[in-house]
Amino acid sequence: MTEIIAIANQKGGVGKTTTAINLTAGLVAMRHNVLLCDLDPQGNTTVGFGIDAAQLDVTACEVLLGERGLAEAVVSVPGRESKYRLDLLPANGDLTAAEIELTRREGSEVRLREILRSLDNRYDFIILDCPPALNLLNLNALTSADCVLIPMQCEYYAMEGLTALLDTIGQIKASVNPELRIEGIVRTMFDVRNNLSNEVSRQLSEHFGSRLYRTLIPRNVRLAEAPSFGQSVLEYDPQSRGALAYLGLAGEFLRRREARGKPA
Repeated sequence: MTEIIAIANQKGGVGKTTTAINLTAGLVAMRHNVLLCDLDPQGNTTVGFGIDAAQLDVTACEVLLGERGLAEAVVSVPGRESKYRLDLLPANGDLTAAEIELTRREGSEVRLREILRSLDNRYDFIILDCPPALNLLNLNALTSADCVLIPMQCEYYAMEGLTALLDTIGQIKASVNPELRIEGIVRTMFDVRNNLSNEVSRQLSEHFGSRLYRTLIPRNVRLAEAPSFGQSVLEYDPQSRGALAYLGLAGEFLRRREARGKPA
């Protein structure tokens, strides 16, 4: 059965898109079929895979508005040779207009959930890259998801953003998606030499226990360079620290899933 994972944090610049792209690539490398949905009007996930959404006739905007079908919008990520699928629902700035239009429609908060249900277990995982804001697009993602994976930097302001996100998840769980759960928290852009990073990491471990992923995503220049080449870091430099970290994250995700009694 398909599992839907929202990559979310209301604070920007914490590595959501980097995590969405490279966790997806890691799961595909571990022999899973994955659909990655770009739900951010900035379209960074789309650009990060070397796709120019401005040249596409159909994107997430038209799909959410019901103007075109999901199958018409989904594209296969170029430049890959694998029998396992890595598909992308692309996005661009038009997604902002879609959000405004959806606010006028009844049931707009469950629009994405209805769309994804039409896929009928075509993928092992669907990953949703959420925008860095509490808006209707984020609400659609959290309403559709089985779980939320939260990337965060180990710094003071990130802790404040985490508190706000946990409140939002609690409200959605109590209202429209009672099955929603927190998959875990992933420490990104981690610098072991930074005293603040280590202190915040310690606090996270005390407060969240097993929900805190053991895998640390380091600051790594290859992670920053890969999107400019339209590749995940696993393709761009598979031996880099960033690539090995995201492979580790994918492996830890699958092991946790297996521990819950689901096949990995």
